[in-house]
Amino acid sequence: MRKNKNVILALAGAAVMAAAVLSGCGSNTSTTTAASSEQSSTTGESTTEATTAQKSEAGADLKGSISMVGSTSMEKFANALSESFMEAYPGVSVTAQFVGSGAGVEAVINGTADIGNSSRNLKDEEKEKGVAENIVAIDGIAVVVDPANTVDDLSKDELAQIYDGSVKNWKDVGGSDSPIVVIGRESGSGTRTAFEELLSLEDKCAYSNELDSTGAVMAKVAATPGSIGYVSLDVLDDTVKAVKLDGVEPSEENIKGGSYFLSRPFVMATKGSIDEQNDLVKALFDYIYSDQGAEIVKSVGLITVDKQ
Repeated sequence: MRKNKNVILALAGAAVMAAAVLSGCGSNTSTTTAASSEQSSTTGESTTEATTAQKSEAGADLKGSISMVGSTSMEKFANALSESFMEAYPGVSVTAQFVGSGAGVEAVINGTADIGNSSRNLKDEEKEKGVAENIVAIDGIAVVVDPANTVDDLSKDELAQIYDGSVKNWKDVGGSDSPIVVIGRESGSGTRTAFEELLSLEDKCAYSNELDSTGAVMAKVAATPGSIGYVSLDVLDDTVKAVKLDGVEPSEENIKGGSYFLSRPFVMATKGSIDEQNDLVKALFDYIYSDQGAEIVKSVGLITVDKQ
């Protein structure tokens, strides 16, 4: 009887030891899995932090200033670009002056600006002086009239005849019997140069008023019955009425499709190619042609272009 009791106690002890071993194995497996998961999570976080740190470090490495001078039509784009770029590169200051395309290109030629903003293609004589034409966006030129004007559509010929003074009354193009007040930009304006070239009207326009900014043209047309003017597509609002040209509305889709004839490039000119510029200017152009840059172009109503 004593032997049987000893055997039973031995078996019970063995069972308890086996359970303890199994329990210990289960605990080790759970701990190992948790540790592995924690290590994986830590690795992922470290990779993300490293990538962010590399980007921040790249931005921190750039320090200095970039100067842009030129087109008033490019003011909205230039300001949006400058603000976004300086957020990405806190050590860089970007300044912009809006004094007209011709003055901007001249500033690049004489070395007083890093970039000349021009709302037209460069002239041959400008290129001959070593200026590179870097197209960063496409802009449409809208023809606007005061909101009360009943004319909704003009042909290319009618528009040209209004601006060269051949047509002086709105009744001659389907409107009311009232004189046409022809408003345009000042000499040297990229918008004016592009407008006149596209209509073959260089030095032939009969302006009633020549104004020195896009905003001034918008305000004058909005407040002057019988007036007509031209402005960048991206500044259109309900204070004026944009007319169709040859039956085509001024829109991004129509400009990209080639059916709307009044469009022009936005150029950021440099003395020599982009590759020849300093690191700051090269970084700015890389930013312009990146996804972030494309979003800025679209946000101000312009049309994106591929890097040349």
